[in-house]
Amino acid sequence: MKKQDLLNRKVRDLKIGPETTIRELMESFKDTGGFTAAKVRSGYDILKKMFSEENTTFLSFPADIISTGTRGIINDLVRKKLVDVIITTNGMLDHDIARTYTDYYSGSFDFSDRELRKLGINRLGNVFIPDESYGIIIEEKVGNIIEDLYSIKKEWSAVDLIKEAGLRINNKDSILYNAAKNDIPVFVPGITDGSFGSQLWSFYERNRDFKINLLADEHMLSDIIFEAKKTGALMVGGGISKHHTIWWNQFRGGLDYAVYVTTAQEYDGSLSGAKLEEAISWKKIREDAEFANIYGDATVILPLLLGPFL
Repeated sequence: MKKQDLLNRKVRDLKIGPETTIRELMESFKDTGGFTAAKVRSGYDILKKMFSEENTTFLSFPADIISTGTRGIINDLVRKKLVDVIITTNGMLDHDIARTYTDYYSGSFDFSDRELRKLGINRLGNVFIPDESYGIIIEEKVGNIIEDLYSIKKEWSAVDLIKEAGLRINNKDSILYNAAKNDIPVFVPGITDGSFGSQLWSFYERNRDFKINLLADEHMLSDIIFEAKKTGALMVGGGISKHHTIWWNQFRGGLDYAVYVTTAQEYDGSLSGAKLEEAISWKKIREDAEFANIYGDATVILPLLLGPFL
């Protein structure tokens, strides 16, 4: 390779003003040489292909961002059918249901947690969640839904149960409702880890013939994977939701496209910190895949990255 081959794009100063749109900002990131800005632009280009080509598009994310206004970004992705499959954690169900019926509040990272406990307020980062806005409302709403579904049949796949729960929420502000309405399956491999899951356990304690068939979920995922012509994934954060996404895609030779937004680092060997490059060695991402690792807080990155599509 010649020196000049590496010097074919000059760094240009970023020009923005009051009328600059998110799309225009994103387009301008291409030649600014900005560090994370360049990564965001790369992710944006990949998402354009993922959303426009005939792909099966996965969206994975953890629960915490659903406690914030970023829930609206995820909801719009689902409402506009830009994704085909959701893989997430139990807490997403909790926060989506709780915020559909009650309110969370902007708080502070620094307030005394001992004082908050006395006041009956739970802190999630800088989000304040009163007791009445979480466990109590989820117990009431989910309990009624489970009772209703149990009267129809005794055994459910988690995906079908979540879909039926979403339909019964019947509120366009709910991710679960819009996913159910648009026939986008929501997979929660750790279904018992949270308030929604605790309601399933509690109901089972009283009705031992009530069953959740998790292997039926895996069968559905296998069908999705083996029928897909191409697959892409927008993965926000790590943990079980990220791993379940890349794990299943290894059975078709890996993802064709991937965008990963994270704050974790790879030095400790964690999956959350693992770059997408590592997944190539596991056959979870194809050797010729287009992918981008974007480091930063998803509540900032996602509005920039996805704004032009919404």
